[in-house]
Amino acid sequence: MKTQLLASVTLLAVTAATPAMARPMTPEDVLKVKDVTDVSVSPLGSGIAIGVSQLPDISGGAKNGTSERQLRVVTAAGNVQDFLPADMHVSAIQYSPDGRMISFLWKPDGDDAKRGLYAIPVNGGGHRKLAALSDGNITGYVWGPDSRTVYLMAAPAADKARKKESKAGFNAKIYEEEQKFKRLFATDISAGPDAEPREIPFEGQISALEVSADGRWLAAAAAPTTQVDDSLMKTRVQILDAASGNRRALVETPGKIGDFEISPDGKTLSLIAGVDKHDPAATTLYLVDPANGSFRPVTEGQANAATDTEWMANGELAVLMHVGAQSELRFYDASGALLRSVNPGGLILRDIDTSGNRLAAIADAPEHPRELFVLDGDRFTRWSDHNSWLKDIDMGTQRTIRYTARDGQEVEGIVIEPVGGAPRGGAPTIFRVHGGPEAHDSNGWLTNYSGPGQVGAGAGYTVFYPNYRGSTAYGTAFSKQHQNDYAGKEFNDLVDAIGALESAGLTDRKKVGITGGSYGGYASAWGATALSEHFAASVMFVGISNQISKFGTTDIPNEMFLVHSRKWPWEDWQGMLDVSPIAHVDKAKTPILILHGENDTRVAPSQSYELYRNIKVRTDTPVRLVLYPGEGHGNRKAAARYDYNVRMMRWMDTYLKGDGREMPPPRFDLPEGFSGASEAKAEE
Repeated sequence: MKTQLLASVTLLAVTAATPAMARPMTPEDVLKVKDVTDVSVSPLGSGIAIGVSQLPDISGGAKNGTSERQLRVVTAAGNVQDFLPADMHVSAIQYSPDGRMISFLWKPDGDDAKRGLYAIPVNGGGHRKLAALSDGNITGYVWGPDSRTVYLMAAPAADKARKKESKAGFNAKIYEEEQKFKRLFATDISAGPDAEPREIPFEGQISALEVSADGRWLAAAAAPTTQVDDSLMKTRVQILDAASGNRRALVETPGKIGDFEISPDGKTLSLIAGVDKHDPAATTLYLVDPANGSFRPVTEGQANAATDTEWMANGELAVLMHVGAQSELRFYDASGALLRSVNPGGLILRDIDTSGNRLAAIADAPEHPRELFVLDGDRFTRWSDHNSWLKDIDMGTQRTIRYTARDGQEVEGIVIEPVGGAPRGGAPTIFRVHGGPEAHDSNGWLTNYSGPGQVGAGAGYTVFYPNYRGSTAYGTAFSKQHQNDYAGKEFNDLVDAIGALESAGLTDRKKVGITGGSYGGYASAWGATALSEHFAASVMFVGISNQISKFGTTDIPNEMFLVHSRKWPWEDWQGMLDVSPIAHVDKAKTPILILHGENDTRVAPSQSYELYRNIKVRTDTPVRLVLYPGEGHGNRKAAARYDYNVRMMRWMDTYLKGDGREMPPPRFDLPEGFSGASEAKAEE
């Protein structure tokens, strides 16, 4: 096979400066990472509100839980101020239109407490409640232009009768029939926090909301049912009268939708959507006439992916665009004409917000997680640094590579070299395959609980993140290439990458491991069975093992059909079985660690049970199944994330660096200071 290795056109390589006392990154370090996850620019130009998220510090004895978010205000580069007590964890951070308050959602402690809307004055004073519901949690909100009216999205009303029955033992669940829609309200905050908001009649499952600059109409995204499948494939934007909720227009785009924003003059709606019902992802920019719902594409057919839009005060539309493994910021006029582009260099822009003509962004890079940046002319200036301790970490060189697959298709991915470089003959290598596959990995911060990244590089591995066929950011035509071809060209791209990395001196092809979650878990299962000769170790997470039974147990069967399989299982039973890892267990020589959340509704845990049982009964190949109680399609809590990261690296170490004669022990000792370790010692 002929391969070629080409450098990316932007940010060819980033190597962090190595202090004298640098050390490799560890799974414990992954728990410490902080990310900027919210950004809101003050209308007064006085600051930028951000949300900073971090897992609870279980290494210091904190109670296990999900990410906690704190409100901070940044007034200049490096000038970051906490705005709430450290134990207040909030979400949905926004400035009021007059810039006098920063609002957020918060649920106080207490069994009967509901998530309400709160705010804190910018110029001093404590936080106070603005609005709440007596019978449910507020899930989202948007300010009216007068800074008094707030539109609220809320959970369904609590059913007190059903709660009483459930306590008595009558807790049967009726699958998919007892749908309860989220609700829409308007409230005047001047009436006080105890005033009951006014409900606006609305039919459907509302998921996003915007209000026009004159306050007369709303743009709402909603699906016809509460089912996940419909939220993906049938969500549409509706134009509503703000007072009555009556629908004025419907934007009948044919496929998935993403971000949408209303222009300052109210004449145009920007919308990111799919080009048709078979488009795997919403990546094309459209402009919509809200008067009648008509729409026209702006970027259809381009080899990129629009991910976020914001209108500037001067009427220009800022669009965050991912182009392959990099990103850029584009500005369009109201007619859709491209005005200019800003190259952020090595930054991967993730989210943008504007007020007036100031634009702020959340961005990461190979050497740091997500931080706050502000656009200054044609460059971005960094305003926050929440992970200064990373200067003490010895990082591997990271860059984008391209190679030619066996059929001539050029494929891109990101490689992180081992710290100090690969030895002669190549290093043991871990392929981390993204899910979807309608997603992509960017050349930014790639280290997390399920991504080896710099932890792998510090342990002597080459780590590779392939943007195989089906990935986004390379155009709709590329993302559709995997359709009606389960485990075909898409996974051949992974095998072809091994030769490219070997030719570059980065990989020892006899020591290649594969890991990933969801569709990446499918790839990992396929790599351990049908492609076992190419992979020496596999870690499968919430992955697919049987395409026939997966259809009957998933919450997205229609999405699977429309944007992946393009045929139903009963149209080709044998074909669906042939592309299922369980049908290739006779080839399975690759030791495989299988991990799954017990509460996963996207890919049922039975998929992991099936593969485990088949390998266990039919082969003598090392296999282990680990289940995470309370977790779903991905681990959310700190302990489960840490456990995953440690198990993944131990499995790879055993079969890529060790002799592989015995599986790692099923349990491992927690480091000193972890809550679990402290509790265990206390019990002794």
